[in-house]
Amino acid sequence: MSVGSGSRVRLRPKARADVLDATLDGRVAVVDSVEQDESGAIQLAVTLADDPGRDLGEAGLPGHRFFYAPSEVEPLGDDAGRARVLVAGVGNVFLGDDGFGVEVVRLLASRPLPAGVDVVDFGIRGMDLVYALQRGYDSVIFVDAAPRGERPGTLTVLEVDPADPHLCAGVASVETHGMDPVRVLRLAAELGPAPRRVLILACEPATVPSGGPDEDLVTDLSEPVRAAVETAVDLAGELARDLAGRPAASPSDAPGRASEDPELEQTGGGGRR
Repeated sequence: MSVGSGSRVRLRPKARADVLDATLDGRVAVVDSVEQDESGAIQLAVTLADDPGRDLGEAGLPGHRFFYAPSEVEPLGDDAGRARVLVAGVGNVFLGDDGFGVEVVRLLASRPLPAGVDVVDFGIRGMDLVYALQRGYDSVIFVDAAPRGERPGTLTVLEVDPADPHLCAGVASVETHGMDPVRVLRLAAELGPAPRRVLILACEPATVPSGGPDEDLVTDLSEPVRAAVETAVDLAGELARDLAGRPAASPSDAPGRASEDPELEQTGGGGRR
C-alpha cells in the first residue's frame, strides 16, 4: 500500500533506540511530506494525529515533527469516504470542575475508537483548537463544564448549528482563561471550513473558582462531577463511534441544521436517565 503526503499511518520504529521511539511506538501519525536525506534514503516527515500543536510540526518546528523510514510505519488504509471526528477536551485543570473535559478525554484516549476519531486535550489553548478545526474534520465533540442551572454532575448533550449567524456573531478573539467552545467554533468558521456537525457534551459544575489573584487553585473535581466522569467517557465514545460511522461530507453538502430539541440526551449524578 502506497504512502504519501496526507496518509495516516501507525508508527512502528524498528530500532527503538531511545525513549522517544518507545513512546511513539503505536501512535497514529499523518505524513506531512516525503523527503530524502543526505545518503539518498527516503524519510517520511510525520506529525502526530492527536498533537494539538500539529500546525507547529507542519511548520517544521522540532518536537512536533518526526522522521521515519517507510519500513517503520504501518499504513492505516484509505480513509476516503470515512467521516473524521475530533473529540476536544477543554477546560482549566486548576479551576476545579472546569477540568472536567480534560479528565474525560484523558480517559477516553486509552479506549479503542474507530479510525478517523482523534481525541485531544486542548486545555485552555484556544488558538490550537481553532487551527485543529481547520484540518478537515466532519464533526467535533466538545467536552466541557458548563453551568446550565441543572443539578451538579448532570450531563447534557447539545447540538449547535455552525452556520447559525447568531452564534457569537462578530467574535474575533478567544479567551485563554475560560475557553468557550462556541466562540472557538465561530472564529474557526470565520477563518475557513469548519466541522459541519457540532456536539457539546457538557457537565453541570458544582463550583468553578474564578481564578482571581487572591483565590487558591483547585486541582480536584467536586464529588458529583467526579462521579459523572466515567459516564461521560462512555457517552463521548458512543457519540464518536456514531459520528465516525456516517459517510464523510462532500464539499457541496449543506451544513447540518441544529436539532429543534437541542437536548439530545441528559444524565445526572453519573447515571443515565
